[in-house]
Amino acid sequence: MIMDTFRIVVVCTILMPGCILTCQVRENEELTKDWWQTAQFYQIYPRSFMDSNGDGIGDLNGITSKLEYLNEIGVTAAWLSPIFKSPMFDFGYDISSFYDIQDEYGTIDDFKKLIAKANRLGLKIILDFVPNHASTESKWFKKSVKREKNYEDFFVWHDGYENPNGGNRLPPSNWLQAFRGSAWEWNAERKQFYLHQYTVQQADLNYRNPLVVEEMKRVLRFWLEIGVAGFRIDAVPMLFEALPDINGRYLDEPPSGITNDPENSDYLKHLYTQDQPETLDMVYQWRTVMDDFQRIHGGDTRVLLIETYSPASFTMKIYGNRTTKGAHLPFNFNLITMLNKGFSATDLSRSISSWWDNMPPGQTANWVIGNHDKRRASSRYGEDLIDTMNMLVMMLPGASITYQGEELGMPDGIISWEDSVDPAACNSNKEIFEEFTRDPARTPFQWSDAQNAGFSTAAKTWLPIAAGYETINVEAEKNTPTSHLNIYKALVRERKNRKLLQFGDLKFKAINEKVFLLERSFTTGEKLILIANVGNQPSIINVDEFDSTFRGNVKTLILNLKSTKTEGTVLPARNLQLSAYEALVIERA
Repeated sequence: MIMDTFRIVVVCTILMPGCILTCQVRENEELTKDWWQTAQFYQIYPRSFMDSNGDGIGDLNGITSKLEYLNEIGVTAAWLSPIFKSPMFDFGYDISSFYDIQDEYGTIDDFKKLIAKANRLGLKIILDFVPNHASTESKWFKKSVKREKNYEDFFVWHDGYENPNGGNRLPPSNWLQAFRGSAWEWNAERKQFYLHQYTVQQADLNYRNPLVVEEMKRVLRFWLEIGVAGFRIDAVPMLFEALPDINGRYLDEPPSGITNDPENSDYLKHLYTQDQPETLDMVYQWRTVMDDFQRIHGGDTRVLLIETYSPASFTMKIYGNRTTKGAHLPFNFNLITMLNKGFSATDLSRSISSWWDNMPPGQTANWVIGNHDKRRASSRYGEDLIDTMNMLVMMLPGASITYQGEELGMPDGIISWEDSVDPAACNSNKEIFEEFTRDPARTPFQWSDAQNAGFSTAAKTWLPIAAGYETINVEAEKNTPTSHLNIYKALVRERKNRKLLQFGDLKFKAINEKVFLLERSFTTGEKLILIANVGNQPSIINVDEFDSTFRGNVKTLILNLKSTKTEGTVLPARNLQLSAYEALVIERA
């Protein structure tokens, strides 16, 4: 098992009166963290990472050819968005076989070669597991339509209701899918409705059926045996729906008041289709699968990462409880959901504290600024703040998650209605598709200024290459000392080499609406402070008012591209001048 270790002993004294507990820490006793607790996770969207065969679509051999790059930028584990067999209505999130690789991505042998090379480089590979639904082209669904033995209730079926006005039967409830419209679809062969909380081609599995539960555990074990280091679990809040009432009716969900568009999923409060208590138990069962596999086969911890945009009251329970282990990391999306262009230092402080202050004792935090479902961080925050946000993620305690291209400051691509392929966009219309589309964050990765940004030799790529790739690419930024990429690499180096960034205490504060300070401190007396001006005007601060030990002078360690200072410069702690959007990591001079 890979552990980061440091030896300390804590000597505590209770001072009377008032029972104040003070602790002094010395370098004698061992403190440990498992590999995933301080890991740099890196999300790869396989379709857009690297094309090895010139068909315009990224593939497994393309990823394998670029593993040295991941090693170079300090990645601990790469998480691959779905690579399973799929008709690609939702680009791999509609899985027709959970045991096979999609042809355009490669073969099982290609995947095994990827795993082998990753192991040689000291990298871990994590798969995206999509348990909520299966493709309507899967054998499971086809058997269920025919009511074959053991598959009759593999999916969520319901008769619906007779239409008093004649014509087609009415759906069982008013539930809405994520991609607009009813979450129920009539199947003429079986003569029932099936539930789909995503596209009509993604039928919801029935987790109240123990055969489904066991089959999905079998899927997890299959890929663990091939050598993956764990799973990122997709769309977990939707696993279970509330049971029908005593009359067999699913209850309608009430309006949310968020939007007046009755086709939009946000039109309803998802009281009966998300965050059901049974979902937590399912996560706990999957954690047992991970732990049992490690216990039997040995090796490092196999991790469970959970996607959820649920309220903190539900999300924090995913970690588990006093008696039962849950996910290693429920993803923390606060830096996405609570921040956008023009955010203040107070907003930033609040988004951190809303996770940090609610996290159960003894658990590990994680910090995310982007993924394949959201506009790219550089576009959401503004390019002026992308370095600042990468600094923040690397300075905070716990695990970091980087979506491919964030280390380069890659912005969204501009995708027209005609070029749109994302079902979230295509299920709308030309007038409103930009509100829903996820295509701009999925444009091909930018390796160089060559044809198609070095991603592919094809005449046409599956999505257009984003503008600006001639200067925003790996090759150009690698050779430019002051670039987004080299700032990112410097941050990762500090994170790996400094014990205070792995084990140290955290302190943070919005000094005013423009300036945010974050400090990591360790028992050795070592301290680092991130100073970030998130405003578009210069500012002056006194660092010693945040931490009185920073008297006199400070020294710059890492600077963002908005800074005109140089690394290693000695500056006064008082009346420290910051330009607009400037961010610095400093230490005592």
